[in-house]
Amino acid sequence: MTEREKMPREKRALDWPRITGLFVFISLALATIYIVVVLVLAPAHADTIFERTKSDYVLMLLQCLLGIAAIAIPSLLQRKLNFVIPSNMMVLYTLFLYGAIFLGEVMAFYYKVPHWDTFLHALSGAMLGALGFSVITFLNKTDGIPINMSPLFVAFFAFCFAMTMGMLWEIYEFTVDYFFGTNMQKFALEGGAGLVGQAALKDTMKDLIVDTIGALIMSIGGYLSIKYKTGFVDKLIFKRRKGHK
Repeated sequence: MTEREKMPREKRALDWPRITGLFVFISLALATIYIVVVLVLAPAHADTIFERTKSDYVLMLLQCLLGIAAIAIPSLLQRKLNFVIPSNMMVLYTLFLYGAIFLGEVMAFYYKVPHWDTFLHALSGAMLGALGFSVITFLNKTDGIPINMSPLFVAFFAFCFAMTMGMLWEIYEFTVDYFFGTNMQKFALEGGAGLVGQAALKDTMKDLIVDTIGALIMSIGGYLSIKYKTGFVDKLIFKRRKGHK
């Protein structure tokens, strides 16, 4: 029996990563079932401005399936690679998936809530920057930021890592739009009217710019944390389990 199991029920701390993960999983699973049913009856083309078409539901379905898979990835990596993800990062990660997929796509927050996409991209840029600090510790097989590396180099690596992931996401959006006729890149209005010229590129370029700002802020914060040993980065990076090499 573990120490946690020996503790009285009322004194046990709530397992927020598990709670939020289960909540988001159930939300996406129910949304997936709903989308599959509605997809059959959805029109191919919208008759009114806000009517959703088959391509809209295809996008929602793909996003929900991706989200369900994304929820399982951290647990799988923790078991296979034997490291621990900080609980606050796990909660933020699952809530980000909820905001991006369930609220953003299924509930159409991208269209209904001003700057919803901008907020999520800024958050993702910062999260990917934090992940970049974890990657460099993992590659160097250490339990913390390698002390023999320049803080500037570590921060620059984290920034470049975040930017690369942001770029790959935009490639993913373009690929899905190209093959499935969806509107992930928001090159068309909600009613289906296509944008032209710079207006069609605006969403993608804004996403990349906001990703850059989020990653830059996290990288600067990480640099200052490493240089002045404030411990900020140590609370965000993945930790190897004790006894694992």
